[in-house]
Amino acid sequence: MRKMYLFLMLGVFLVSCHEQSKTGDEDTFTFAFLTDIHVQPEKNAMQGFQQAINKVNELNPDFVITGGDLIMDALGASYGRADSLYNIYDSMQGDFNMPVYNTMGNHEVYGIYESSKADSLHPEFGEKMYEQRLGERYYSFDHEGWHFMILDAIEEPGHYYIGEIDSVQMSWIRKDLASVDQSTPVVISTHIPFITAMNQFWEGPTAEVKDSWVVTNAHEVLKLYQDHNLQLVLQGHLHIYEDIYINGIHFITGGAVSGAWWSGPNRGTEEGFLLVESEQNSFDSEYIDYGWEVKKPEK
Repeated sequence: MRKMYLFLMLGVFLVSCHEQSKTGDEDTFTFAFLTDIHVQPEKNAMQGFQQAINKVNELNPDFVITGGDLIMDALGASYGRADSLYNIYDSMQGDFNMPVYNTMGNHEVYGIYESSKADSLHPEFGEKMYEQRLGERYYSFDHEGWHFMILDAIEEPGHYYIGEIDSVQMSWIRKDLASVDQSTPVVISTHIPFITAMNQFWEGPTAEVKDSWVVTNAHEVLKLYQDHNLQLVLQGHLHIYEDIYINGIHFITGGAVSGAWWSGPNRGTEEGFLLVESEQNSFDSEYIDYGWEVKKPEK
């Protein structure tokens, strides 16, 4: 009888351990952040992007977030060039084996540079091309108890762009956060960084930061999150890898899939992407060099 009792207790213990392990697996997930892809027919960029996609599929995260500058580029391009680049990217993103959540970058904006000679009344002028080809410019989704917010940090005051979250989007952020529990971990994706130390590191502590390099109203945007559990701000645009941790928030600039625009590493940052593992109220991240090398011309 005693042996049977011990056997039954052991069985209960094993089932309990199995359930705890199963619950732990469900609470843990990974996702990849791929920014500054700059896909184009030139410079073997399509082959490089495909290599990055293959590496992501090998790692098999739950989903992918892209950080903008998906194409090279629509700002000063003709309509035909911009159209072909969007078609290339849209086709290639289908090679991921998991969902893809896109973020808009400045190079997705069609025709605002005068060199484009685009008609401002064109139905796909400016950010409309992105909206019609790839979807909403800002939106949110939930995954395993985490709340993700994809923002559009590009504004075009004229024939140029700056980093800014506009007033309509600010109102949307307030409304979206109103339905999010204050304890829920929150992740933001923005192409242009909220915070970066790049220029201070490379140029000097008092170096000027251009309004096209940072979100100029980032301070006001972050105030909207002060009563929420903002864990991580994923950033692109600068083609460097940096992790700034301040006031409980990580601001990670996620390198670039294209490195120095498919010409090699950029300021010591190899071509790569970020892999994030999240569990309950914390996360770990790793920058993945997916192995692409510039193909030197044959002699």
